[in-house]
Amino acid sequence: MDASQSLANHFLIAMPALADPNFVRTVTYICEHSEDGAMGIVINRPMELDLATVLDQLDMTMEAPGGETPVFQGGPVQTERGFVLHRPLGDWEATLEVTDDIGLTASRDILAAIARGEGPERFLVALGYAGWGAGQLESELAQNAWLSGPADPTILFDTPPTERWARAAALLGVDIGLLSGDAGHA
Repeated sequence: MDASQSLANHFLIAMPALADPNFVRTVTYICEHSEDGAMGIVINRPMELDLATVLDQLDMTMEAPGGETPVFQGGPVQTERGFVLHRPLGDWEATLEVTDDIGLTASRDILAAIARGEGPERFLVALGYAGWGAGQLESELAQNAWLSGPADPTILFDTPPTERWARAAALLGVDIGLLSGDAGHA
């Protein structure tokens, strides 16, 4: 697979018929995609957990405004591990550069910076991630489980979570509410 076929920096939008409870009505931001598989963060499943609580569990104190920021259920893999999707990029210990302006960081230093008010301007904190093995995502796309299209940072960071699924589909000209979850029969 060459870089032009990669779905990195794309949204995966669950089709209404997708029955996997981990992904019903989700939008996943794809951070990495190669012939070895794919990895992304679900961006529209806020948990009943806020940033201040997570920081407290890590023996950090939220000194800056934003402690009420929701933490998201990023996916079913490694649900105890934290990830921060952010823009702009910064000098963090463990960052995957998705684009020139968006990164995924999985190290404590970015959380400490956010707690001090010195972190990235825009961020989304998630526990866990979504992962696909080699060829798995391509197979699911071929089975019409997902819509995919280029990501929009406005949806990623500024759109209310409850609106992200429909707005991501609307980027592709699709009114997801008009699609039925039932398979058709001839």
